[in-house]
Amino acid sequence: MTSFIASPEVADALATGKPVVALESTIISHGLPRPRNLEAAKEFEKILRSKGVVPATIAILDGVPRIGLDEDGINRIANEDLAKASVRDIPILAARKESGATTVASTAHLASLAGIRVFATGGLGGVHRGAIETFDESADLSTLAVTPITVVSAGVKSVLDIPATLERLETLSVPVIGFKTKEFPAFWLTHSGYTLDWSLDSAQQVALAMKAQDQLGHGQGMVVANPIPIEKQWDPIEHDRVLAIAFEAAKKAGVTGKAVTPFLLGFIVEESKGRSLEVNIDLARNNVSVAAEIAKAWAELK
Repeated sequence: MTSFIASPEVADALATGKPVVALESTIISHGLPRPRNLEAAKEFEKILRSKGVVPATIAILDGVPRIGLDEDGINRIANEDLAKASVRDIPILAARKESGATTVASTAHLASLAGIRVFATGGLGGVHRGAIETFDESADLSTLAVTPITVVSAGVKSVLDIPATLERLETLSVPVIGFKTKEFPAFWLTHSGYTLDWSLDSAQQVALAMKAQDQLGHGQGMVVANPIPIEKQWDPIEHDRVLAIAFEAAKKAGVTGKAVTPFLLGFIVEESKGRSLEVNIDLARNNVSVAAEIAKAWAELK
């Protein structure tokens, strides 16, 4: 059995050196409500194609990792109730011939396996608040430590522990580069208050950093932190108010451990009356556009 199947479009692009950008399926299957999720999935792919880049939306369908989905595949991840599949879940889904939506970690792993070097997502997973007691840390971080792929994200969700996440990425020797900024973004917000060591001002510079990393023999990935434009961010005062209410609600409900973040995110969407959701889509669009430029610069450099 093959480890994955690339769509004809993606396979041709990889064989001929055309720019390709990987897209995850969890944001479609679990991160957005129906039917808005299907619209977003199609829109993200349309943005890439409009820039001359081949989209590679990734998912596990009937036990087989798919690198690039046809229309039926896009419809399935948007409308079926799929498992949320990280790297550890892929072999189990394969054995059971079941389907799953890929997380940042599993998307990065499968994309790299196929030879794709650039990946656009919304927000990176990270160290959860209270991790000193729960040891709750996203597999996104450990996967990037061993996977040569460049991930464009709007930082990590502000419900996570941002400074601890940055510390872990440093420990794992994963470069974190601000794209035209020296400050790490906080997903819904342009600014987090945490300064980055490095910033690059163009897609071409990012591609050169990727090349240098390859030449040095590093096996790590790279995080390109791309803040949402300030005019599109969530109002910081409203953001802080809603987050405070959400954390208090989780405490009153007795939610603990790994159940905390899903509870918070669901509560935030409801309490913000969908505002957080629209900002989520805006920042994802922005990341897809930047990833397209990096993929084109990488293809030209090669």
